[in-house]
Amino acid sequence: MLKNIQHKQKFIFILSLLIALTTENFSFAFENFGVLKKQCRSTCHQAEHIKQTRQDKLSKPECKTCHIGIHYTSQFSNTRKSSFSLNSGLLLKSLIQAVPTKNKTSQQIRNSSSIKDMVLIPEGKFIMGSNERWDDEAPEHISFTKAFYMDSNEVTNSKYKIFVDAVKHETPYHWPEGNIPKGKGKHPVVYVSWFDANNYCKWAGKRLPTEQEWEKAARGLDGLIYPWGNEWSLDKSNNPYKHSTGTKAIGSYPEGRSPYGLNDMSGNVWEWVDSYYLPHPGNPVTRAEYGKDKRVLKGGSWFDCLSYGCGLSAPTFNRSFFTPEVKNNSFGFRCAKNIE
Repeated sequence: MLKNIQHKQKFIFILSLLIALTTENFSFAFENFGVLKKQCRSTCHQAEHIKQTRQDKLSKPECKTCHIGIHYTSQFSNTRKSSFSLNSGLLLKSLIQAVPTKNKTSQQIRNSSSIKDMVLIPEGKFIMGSNERWDDEAPEHISFTKAFYMDSNEVTNSKYKIFVDAVKHETPYHWPEGNIPKGKGKHPVVYVSWFDANNYCKWAGKRLPTEQEWEKAARGLDGLIYPWGNEWSLDKSNNPYKHSTGTKAIGSYPEGRSPYGLNDMSGNVWEWVDSYYLPHPGNPVTRAEYGKDKRVLKGGSWFDCLSYGCGLSAPTFNRSFFTPEVKNNSFGFRCAKNIE
């Protein structure tokens, strides 16, 4: 439950970045986020001083005039707190409150096998997006989801093999003679398109999560930058900084769990979600890439995708987008399910 949340404002700047993608993907350019400009003329908004910035927002008078901290305690820690700042155009006029989880009825759990290894994410508001990086991640805003279940882990090769055998679905092309690569049973399945992921989730009696659901499950209620908190840690995810050469078995980084206890919400594999690549509410920037011909992926991966703008680390508000037929060795997924 959030405590001591206060109204706050912030003005920001976003770097311009020109990006190019190759062959089977597409190219795009990051634009100047001119409408949401930086206004605090201090280190509050100097990216090269980002660590000091987080402290200054709560201590320096010139920063405190437009920044007030949010404090939150995770269910996995008595001490975790975060200080975050919100876009000036989106002054919070109400507190974000978690809706208490109701006792599950027999109807809700009548198909208990279908929610095995899933986590219940409660209904309620949460902080989504960010003003700190790319224009398509902005603005930071308050979003809402109904209660839903989310897979604790990315779908593994072993689970995908059951689906493949059951419906005679095409296997990922890199499986030798249609079999799981040796020693990779507990690794997330890769080389799956959005259509593959969607078909699997439907077969399992589930569905792909929306972008809002995915981000809430990854960052909790108050907008954590990473699933584990607001400070980057090298050893809490399978990320390129570790010189990773491929996927790791699910749950290999338990200290990197999200506030709801989900594994690998940062790194390992990008995860397809059931949302089109469109601007967040209140984002005035027009991008040619927006449209219903592309789907969003969340969470980053083991692969260094800095060349197309996602960065080496994978913050929870990170977004990538591809046409839904694209497959590669860093794309996977997990499923969600409605409360019945």
